[in-house]
Amino acid sequence: MSRSRRALLAAAVVAAAAAVPLTGGPAGAAPPAGAAPVDDRQQQYAAAATEYGVPESVLLGVSYLESRWDTHAGAPSTSGGYGPLHLTDAAHVAALPASHHVDEGEDPRGDTSRPMTVTTPAAAPAADGPDAASLRTIQAAATLTGADVEALRSDPVTNIRGGAALLAAYQRELGGPVGAGTDPGAWYGAVARYSGADTEETAAAFADEVYAQIREGASRRTDDGHQVTLAARAVSPREDALHRLGLRRAERPDGLECPVGLGCEWIPAPYEQYGPGAGDYGNHDLGNRPAQQKIEYIVIHDTEGYYGPSVGLVQQADYLGWHYTLRSVDGHVAQHIKAKDVGWQAGNWYVNAKSIGIEHEGFAGHGTWYTEAMYRTSAKLVRYLAHKFNIPLDRQHIIGHDNVPGTVASTVAGMHWDPGPYWDWSHYFDLLKAPFRTTGTKRTGLVTIDPDFAANRPAFYGCNQQPPGVPDPPPPAEPCPLRGSSAVILHSAPSHDAPLVNDLGERPDGSPDTMYISDHGARASAGQTYAVAEVRGDWTAIWYLGQKAWFHNPPSAPTAKWATGFVVTPKPGKATIPVYGRAYPEQDAYPSGVPYQTISPLQYTFPAGQRYAVGGILPSEYYRAVTFDGSSPGDWTVVRGDLRYVQVQFGHRIMYVNLDDVLVLPSPVGAPR
Repeated sequence: MSRSRRALLAAAVVAAAAAVPLTGGPAGAAPPAGAAPVDDRQQQYAAAATEYGVPESVLLGVSYLESRWDTHAGAPSTSGGYGPLHLTDAAHVAALPASHHVDEGEDPRGDTSRPMTVTTPAAAPAADGPDAASLRTIQAAATLTGADVEALRSDPVTNIRGGAALLAAYQRELGGPVGAGTDPGAWYGAVARYSGADTEETAAAFADEVYAQIREGASRRTDDGHQVTLAARAVSPREDALHRLGLRRAERPDGLECPVGLGCEWIPAPYEQYGPGAGDYGNHDLGNRPAQQKIEYIVIHDTEGYYGPSVGLVQQADYLGWHYTLRSVDGHVAQHIKAKDVGWQAGNWYVNAKSIGIEHEGFAGHGTWYTEAMYRTSAKLVRYLAHKFNIPLDRQHIIGHDNVPGTVASTVAGMHWDPGPYWDWSHYFDLLKAPFRTTGTKRTGLVTIDPDFAANRPAFYGCNQQPPGVPDPPPPAEPCPLRGSSAVILHSAPSHDAPLVNDLGERPDGSPDTMYISDHGARASAGQTYAVAEVRGDWTAIWYLGQKAWFHNPPSAPTAKWATGFVVTPKPGKATIPVYGRAYPEQDAYPSGVPYQTISPLQYTFPAGQRYAVGGILPSEYYRAVTFDGSSPGDWTVVRGDLRYVQVQFGHRIMYVNLDDVLVLPSPVGAPR
C-alpha cells in the first residue's frame, strides 16, 4: 500500500473500533486478593474456565484457533488482537505505518511490452467488514473482568480470563447454559460470535474449526515455554444458535471458486476500460486457464494494509488486481478474479500469466503477527486450488511474492519481499497436509531449509522503517523485536562473524547484504531446497546466487533437513550459463504482428561446478494480452516456442535456465562427500 494511503487506513480502523463495549455485567469475580498466582499455563486456562463458567475444552479450543496458545510477547496481530485469546484493540494499532502494496511508479503487471505505471488512486470506500465491537473486544473484556486494558494486552493470565469472560457473556446473551461442566456442544453460537466474523458462513467456519480441534486434541509448547494440552474428546456442536447472531449472508454466486465450509464471498475486481485507448483498462486480463495455459504457481502476498481499504483498492479499474483477499480477524475470504483470468499482482508477467495471487491482511515488517484463523483459511483455500488445477504442494509452486524473480536485470532490485521472514512456512505446510520431511541423508546432495520457527529469532533491524527505493533505513535503525522466523541467515564463510553473502541484483557494488528487515538477499526460507556445496562442522554451505552461502546447521539443533531430488549443472564445456527471470520463447516462435519479447538474462552468474535444485521443467510461453477487446494481433493467445526451461532455486527467488545449457542429474550424483 502506498504511503499516501496511510491516513485512510488508520482512519478506517479507528472508525471501525469506535464501538460501545459489550453490554452486560461481569460474568465472574476477580480472583481473591492475595491469592497465589498460578505459574502453569494449563492451570491458568482451567482456573479461568472455572471462574467464568466456560467448559475448559471450549476455552482451549477457541484460544488455539486464535493464537495456538502463544503470547507473541504482547505484540498485536494485524487485526489488533492481543494474547492467547486474541482480545482486539484495533484503535491501539491503527497508527501503525502502512508500507507499500505497490510503490509509486511500479509495474505490478511486469510486462515489458506494455509497461504499467501505477499512480496513487483516489480514496476507495472500505469493503464491508466486522462490526466495531468485534475489533475492540478488549474494552468489553475490561468491563467484564475489571482488569486493566494494558494487563489484558500484555499479561497472558489476565488475557485468558478476559477471553473466558467474553465467551460466557456471549453465551448468556444467546440464552445458553453457562458453567464449566456444561456440554461443550451447547457453546457453538458463542464460539461463532467470538470469531468476530460479520457473515454466518465465516463465523460457522471458525466454530467448525474449533470443534474439529476439540475432537482431534492438541498439545504443544507455547512461545513463552508452557506445555499446554487439549485432550481429544467427542463433541456434537448444536448449531441452531448461529442464526440468532444476526449476521449477514455473504454473496456466494454459482462459480465462486472456494471450498465448501469456508466463509467466502464474491467482490469482483473490474474488467473495465477507463480511458480512450484500447490499452486503458484494468485491472486484470481475461484468460482461459488452465485450458489455454497451465497454472503453475500460487503466490502468497500480504496486503501491507488493512482488509477493508485493500479490498476497496482491488475494486478500482485503474489499479491492480489479484484473485483473493483474506481477512486477519476471522479468516474471511473475498474472491475478486476468476482463476481462469490473469491478475496483475506479482510484478512478473510470466509468473502472473501462470499463477493465482492471494493477498493476506498483514504486514511483512511490522510487529504484528498473522492469525491462526487466517493461516487455516488460507491453507484450505490453497489445498482446494492446488487440487483443482494440479499444482504441487511444495515450495517450488506455492511461493511467496518474495520468491518471484525480476523480469530483467533492471527490475530485480524493485521486486517485493512479502509476506516476509515472519510468515510461518513450516506451520503453513503442516496445515496444507504437506509437511517438510527428511527424504535424504548428508550424502544425497540437497537440503530443505526448516528451522524451528519459535526458536529461530534472527536479529533484524529497521521494522516500520521501510522508505521507498532505499535499500537501508536512515540512521538510527532500531532493532526489530526478536520473534520467530522462517528465515535462515546466509554468511560468506562458516562463522557468525563472517559478512553476509551478496545479492548482486540488490547490491551491484558487491557489498554484503544486511540484516535490514526487507533486505532478503542473504536468506533462505523454510521449505526451500538447495544443493549442498560443502559441510564443515556445524555449518552447511549451499550454492546460492553463484556463490557458496553458509548457514549454521548443528546436528543438535538442525535448521535444515537432508533431501534428495534433481539438480542442474552447466553442460561440459560451458564455463558459465545465463539465468533468467522469465521463460519466454525464441524469436521465431512469435507470429506476425506480435512483438518479440527479448530473452534477457539477469545479472547473476551460474558457473561450471555449481549445482541448483530443480523445481520443474517448463515450456517457453508468452501470454499476449494488451487490449481491452482483444483487437491487437495475437491478443488472448499463448505464444509457445521450442525452448524449454528448468526452474531452479537460485537464490531466495526462483529463476530459470535454458534446458539446453544444463545437465539434469539426480542430486546424489557428484554431491560433496
